[in-house]
Amino acid sequence: MIFDLLRNGLSIDLVINLCVRIFIIFCVLPIHEYAHAFVAYKLGDETARLKGRMTLNPLAHIDPLGALMILLVGFGYAKAVPVNMNNFKRGKHRQHMALTAFAGPVSNIIMAIIFMFLYCLFGFKLASNEMMYYIAMFFMLAAQINISLAVFNMIPIPPLDGSRILSLLIPSKYYYKVMQYERYIVLGVFLLIVTGVLDTPISIATTAIQRLIFKLCSMIFV
Repeated sequence: MIFDLLRNGLSIDLVINLCVRIFIIFCVLPIHEYAHAFVAYKLGDETARLKGRMTLNPLAHIDPLGALMILLVGFGYAKAVPVNMNNFKRGKHRQHMALTAFAGPVSNIIMAIIFMFLYCLFGFKLASNEMMYYIAMFFMLAAQINISLAVFNMIPIPPLDGSRILSLLIPSKYYYKVMQYERYIVLGVFLLIVTGVLDTPISIATTAIQRLIFKLCSMIFV
């Protein structure tokens, strides 16, 4: 996005894109993290609630580097919600951890559906002037970034949500062995992001899901 600004200068499309990304940082990421905290709480772990993370207050969730990634590349992260697996039901630790992790991407997909519905509403029914067109564009971009966040977080590598879900698919001894190297894997993830290696697979998955959601929402207005 910064490169677009330097290359093409300020434009209405760029301003809308920037507004959407700021909206994502302050309104969408808190919902994603709240979803983690809420599901963990319902499954018996009050750690996030006691640490003030079961809230929609963006100041409790924003991570500066993750927010910068949202502004620059369109996907990023907030502060990880603290979860204590020992508080989950005995024998259900991994299952409940996976459900807690899955709650975040699910919240993004739900928000993407809502924003895509609003895009179709403004684009198909209310786009009678230029202002409505730009409002519709805002909702489309919001839906797209939500899908990107869901896809990015479902990558099965630490510390992303997908790695917690992966714990259901591989034996515990191997999973915990991998998690011992989480801090080093995080550096690898950043390297993949910076070099753009993840751009293409995330874009392909995001486009496919976006087309499906658009098709389902647009059927209402056809």
